[in-house]
Amino acid sequence: MKTILVPGGAGFIGSHTVSALLAQGYHTVTLDNFSNGHRDAVVGGDIIEGDIRDAELLAKIFSDRAIDAVIHFAAFIEAGESVVDPLKFYDNNTSGSLTLIRAMTNAGVQNIVFSSTAAVYGQMEEATSLSEDMPKAPINPYGQSKWAVECMLRDTATTGALKAVALRYFNAAGADPFGKLGERHDPETHLIPLILQAASGQRDNIKMFGTDYATPDGTCVRDYSHVCDLADAHVKALSHLLALPETGSGEAAGFYDAFNLGTGTGFSVREVIESAKRVTGTNFTVVEEGRRAGDPAQLVANPAKAQKTFNWQPAYPNLDDMVAHAWQFMQKNAANT
Repeated sequence: MKTILVPGGAGFIGSHTVSALLAQGYHTVTLDNFSNGHRDAVVGGDIIEGDIRDAELLAKIFSDRAIDAVIHFAAFIEAGESVVDPLKFYDNNTSGSLTLIRAMTNAGVQNIVFSSTAAVYGQMEEATSLSEDMPKAPINPYGQSKWAVECMLRDTATTGALKAVALRYFNAAGADPFGKLGERHDPETHLIPLILQAASGQRDNIKMFGTDYATPDGTCVRDYSHVCDLADAHVKALSHLLALPETGSGEAAGFYDAFNLGTGTGFSVREVIESAKRVTGTNFTVVEEGRRAGDPAQLVANPAKAQKTFNWQPAYPNLDDMVAHAWQFMQKNAANT
């Protein structure tokens, strides 16, 4: 049985990935400081409360346990906050990852799947579908902090010390279809849960920023991926790494590659709102506001590379399914609080 260390495994995507790993027969060790994650979201395996910036703790984990690979989610993710407090993001996301990567290489642990982001591309105003070879031009410290980690992984892999995959996803959505796991950010900034908060009466309205974009209905278009599909992609990327020859054996060198995760289909803000109205059966208030600075008209992934390399196909590409699963979890979570 392979043992996988999952920093950030108590967060939204991390907890779903831990669940997927357990279902595939892996043993998991979740490392989380619970600044944003939730202990009760870790459905199995071992749990260690701690921080990726703690070099002594990491050295002990790798010394005491036979870790076969790392799937790394531990990061702050709010782009707006990163502009206000950039050093917080460089300290945790970038410096923390450096500490983790160094601990891995010191312990001879070669395999890592890194949770990256489409924010590494920045504003691609002219592009309708983003592929992995497009220029990297992050427009905020969050995106820059993630791109710096990708560069560290790439350069370290070149030395033969790592086999690494970076997964760049666009907009995570949905929840576990059985209602066990879901999105619990505080404060919440993601569109679908914000809309559902309006549908449930937790907020007075939902604001729609910008109605004059060059898109079919004038609102921004984004590519949404179901969180269970993202979890599945992480497990498949891990399997891909584990199947590669160990570095240093024969002529085997390190390995690094990056992959977009998305459905390849964009949904507008209006379409997401209409989906929520269908799913919830409510007619909540929508307030039209002006554009927000830095919001591109359209961001849609070209996921062909991940589909071909990992044989990854989203099981839940339908927007109504993503919204329905998120709504189900929100209602269940509200009933239990």
